Amino acid sequence: MGSSSRSGGRRQPDDPHVGKYKLLKTIGKGNFAKVKLAKHTITGQEVAIKIIDKTALNPSSLQKLFREVKIMKQLDHPNIVKLYQVMENEQTLYLVLEYASGGEVFDYLVAHGRMKEKEARVKFRQIVSAVQYLHSKNIIHRDLKAENLLLDADMNIKIADFGFSNQFTLGNKLDTFCGSPPYAAPELFQGKKYDGPEVDVWSLGVILYTLVSGSLPFDGQNLKELRERVLRGKYRIPFYMSTDCENLLKKFLVLNPARRGTLETIMKDRWMNIGYEDEGELKPYVEPPKDQIDEARIEKLIQVTLLGFNKGSILDALEKEKFEDIHATYLLLGERKCEMDAGDLALAQQAVTHSTHNVSSGIACHGVANNTPVVVTTQPVSLILNLPKCVVCRCVCA
Repeated sequence: MGSSSRSGGRRQPDDPHVGKYKLLKTIGKGNFAKVKLAKHTITGQEVAIKIIDKTALNPSSLQKLFREVKIMKQLDHPNIVKLYQVMENEQTLYLVLEYASGGEVFDYLVAHGRMKEKEARVKFRQIVSAVQYLHSKNIIHRDLKAENLLLDADMNIKIADFGFSNQFTLGNKLDTFCGSPPYAAPELFQGKKYDGPEVDVWSLGVILYTLVSGSLPFDGQNLKELRERVLRGKYRIPFYMSTDCENLLKKFLVLNPARRGTLETIMKDRWMNIGYEDEGELKPYVEPPKDQIDEARIEKLIQVTLLGFNKGSILDALEKEKFEDIHATYLLLGERKCEMDAGDLALAQQAVTHSTHNVSSGIACHGVANNTPVVVTTQPVSLILNLPKCVVCRCVCA
């Protein structure tokens, strides 16, 4: 832990804490949720904690929330925001998430303008890798857009906001219109049923165009005008866009969903791999084995003796993916850019000693059950499109 983490000294009793996290400042706010920047008191790692008022949500919104958590628990990709821990009590759900300090790609484009194709390629390869990974796990995002693409401190992509995500089975059509209209596929505007991956593929085409041009391929003064432009499928090619990039866009922005490129095919596209000849074509991401345990991290956890961590409880938490204190601390130790020294361990123990001042007493760290039943209901297109969206979770707030 760096010197800045030691300068704070002993925890003050009135410091706001949730579990083993010191709350720092609000970085996002919505009708029923807010996001706080926080610091893990054991590792010093910064995280984002999404705090959701369950009492303000109707049963349908609660089911969608539980589905989001269930899906995020399944994900382990370097370009997808990690879920570290889930805590809840009767009123509130706390999701401890990876903090992407670079902000949204949308804000980056507003501040810096369009990206050169070389820079866009780096980002887009990461995005495609992450979405292909989702699809390989039979998960669709359904709200891919520049606002949901975050950047970490090293400017790597982190896909966020799985509020509209869902499991899909080829052959079982979905019919819920989700997401942001400028990124929505034409079949969604037509109210047609869809398999799933093809609507994400269309959204990726809009994202690629936006990265390279700094504007949207389809826009309008109102929803009717936007719908007409999307259904025509015509968009302007900027003079500075390369032929290779234009050809790639034509694989994404295809009106007929059956003719849209698969991500496995798109990974082999020429534009995707320019400058990566030595590495070969972009390949599907392979998850590390679940039983691949970092012994050094386990030993570090055991050293924090006041936490009561022993090797058996650590291995049990990792094997069962409990998303509680032990699991979160193990994951966060893996995110550290430097090793915890003896002083850091002393501070960690000190943090535990003062846990009686925790404002989150009564919070259970068992999280949301993996078998929480989820019912997906069909909603009219107009209902979803015309309602305001949360700044934090961008869900539809009735």
